[in-house]
Amino acid sequence: MSTGTTHTATTHTETTHPTDGNLLTDTPELYELRFPDPGHLAARWAESVLRAHGAGPRVLDLGCGTGRDAAWLHHRAGRRVTGLDSSPAMVEHARTRHPGPEYLLGDMRELDLGERSFDAVLCLDSALLYCHTNDDLDALLSRCRRHLAPGGLLVAEMRNGAYFLGRTDLLDGVRTDTVEHEGVRYTSRTTLRIDHAAQLLRRTRAWSTDTGPVTVQHSAWRLLFPQELRYLLAAHGFEVLGLYDRPGPRTEPAWTEDAAPAESADSDRLHLIARLAAAPGEITTATVNTHERSRP
Repeated sequence: MSTGTTHTATTHTETTHPTDGNLLTDTPELYELRFPDPGHLAARWAESVLRAHGAGPRVLDLGCGTGRDAAWLHHRAGRRVTGLDSSPAMVEHARTRHPGPEYLLGDMRELDLGERSFDAVLCLDSALLYCHTNDDLDALLSRCRRHLAPGGLLVAEMRNGAYFLGRTDLLDGVRTDTVEHEGVRYTSRTTLRIDHAAQLLRRTRAWSTDTGPVTVQHSAWRLLFPQELRYLLAAHGFEVLGLYDRPGPRTEPAWTEDAAPAESADSDRLHLIARLAAAPGEITTATVNTHERSRP
């Protein structure tokens, strides 16, 4: 695999084919090549947060993708993980290549697992930001609240909307990356722009191979700001325990086991830790785990 990046505008004259699909989510093997995580940084960071805040073993991974994080948490950290993703190809890949957790196909905004409850919900790699509207966000947080045990954790890692206040470096020019899969060299050219009215970061990505036509795909993330997140979470009964920009699995420098969270929220990634408030008198998983650790 080889990757490269440029930031200069380019003009292309190839025939283009717009599509609503997504080559990476439709081809999970290519996704894992394009975004390798050989050290399992994302899963290890998530486990460090769960452990630090006394979360119980039942974990719901929303937007679980290829399943590599869910599988690491299941096998290496001893968690009982359920993964949910809206891509049939991703769910099939997860079941085949990263078995262990339970993998479900579905939309996280419509999550309904009956009476099942979890000690933590994960939304890694900007999964939360695929909720584009306020109604989407309310639906997701309501579903999280419904399926979290009292005192359960919501842990998310995402793009930081505040980064784009006064900065344009990620919006300037074209980012070009290449990756090889099964003897085919794929080249992507990506541009980002802000849709201010919708508060979305819109991405246009053109894929080409050595011989094939250019395929143009569109996607978007909601841009959320730290204080906006705090307000939304409080409205749904969550207490924010941590909201910071670094370090994390996708920051520079990357997270390490001994790294302490910063007190800033200025960089391009945002890390959220929130606890569902327990009703007066309720015993939470965190309380039990803390009590167990304090025994002689």
